[in-house]
This record gives sequence, structure tokens and C-alpha cells, in this order.
Amino acid sequence: MCTLPVVNIKNLRYKNILSIDRLSISSGVVTCIIGESGSGKSTLLKMIDNMISPEYGTIEVLGKSIDAWNPIELRRRIVMMSQTPVMFPGDVRENLLIGLKFSDMPPVSDSRLKELLDMVRLHKSLDDDSDSLSGGEAQRVSLARILLINPPILLLDEPSSALDEETTAFVLQKVVDHVKASKSTLIMVTHSSAVVREFAEQVIEIENGHVIKEGGTVER
Repeated sequence: MCTLPVVNIKNLRYKNILSIDRLSISSGVVTCIIGESGSGKSTLLKMIDNMISPEYGTIEVLGKSIDAWNPIELRRRIVMMSQTPVMFPGDVRENLLIGLKFSDMPPVSDSRLKELLDMVRLHKSLDDDSDSLSGGEAQRVSLARILLINPPILLLDEPSSALDEETTAFVLQKVVDHVKASKSTLIMVTHSSAVVREFAEQVIEIENGHVIKEGGTVER
């Protein structure tokens, strides 16, 4: 297992939400960020994605300061799925392909898109309108869109929030298998102890904006 750091954080401060002296997230492993609601988990994920800038401190991604990255190049290396997935006007096909378009990547065949829908256990037609999707279905389309881009770093914010336990286990196993096969890094915020037990190789626990646990592999 590769344990080189993919994210390094030093002396990070953001309002009264985060205060992190040091944090290192390993490359090639599944990292789960846990903690109570309002502890700063989602804010940390947004900072790694450069959606929010710290008031003080440094964040390095893939060995380079996040501020030194060209924003377009950074977006090709880090892709985040938020708690409320974004759906664009149009059908399922267009919503899957738009991620490739934003990343300046060529489109793929319908057969490839259907493979991804199967991977996230979504039994929908590519022609179905995005407005007809439930919250859980939209979440899975968004996840399939990220997998299609296949970035080196995937950030997932509560990926199981709109899914039942069985679907969560199936979908996340497929995601983890994909990440391992492509030698990518998966970092996810989760409230699910079952997800942590099953998938986490590194656990970061945040309490009131402070990292109180930065553990290695989880015993199963």
C-alpha cells in the first residue's frame, strides 16, 4: 500500500470553524473524515478542493501548494461530490457527459455510460430527464459522473446520505474497487460508522474544528 501524502496541511486557520496545526492524507488509500455535525468536516473537504481559501496556513496537493495550481489543472486532478449533487438541465446522458466536457475530455459511448450506471446501481435510461430523478438517484448520477472523469483524487461529502444501507454498501464497494484499480485516492466525509468499518484505511476525526485523531488502517 502506498502511503505517500497526497494532501499536506500546516497551520491552517479558517474563521472559528477550523484550526489544524498539521494533517497529512495518504495517497492511494481510502480516508474517512468523521465527526459531529458542524465540526468542520465539509469545510475541510472544500478547502482541499480549493473552493474555500484558508485565512492562514498552507495546503499542499500532490506535492504543490494549492495556490500554485492552475485552477483548470487542479479541477482535473481533484473532483468533489457535495452533499447536494448538482444536476444540470437535460437528460441523464447529458449529466454524465458534462463532467468530461468541463474537463476538456472526449465524450464516451452510451455503452460506457450504461456500465457506470450499473456500477452505481441506477436502473435509469440515459434519455430520462434529470428533473425526474430522486435525491438518491441524483446522488448516483453525480457519483458516476466523477468516476467517468477518473481524477487522481476523489472527494465525497456524505456519499451515502440519500442511499439505503444495502445500496450504500454495493455502490461504495464499486467505487473503492475502481479507485484501487486506477491507483487513485478517495477522501470522504461520512457519518456512517458502517462505512468507516467497511472501507476506511485512514481515519481523521474532527471535533470543534480540531483534528483529534489521525489514525492509520482500521481493524476489520
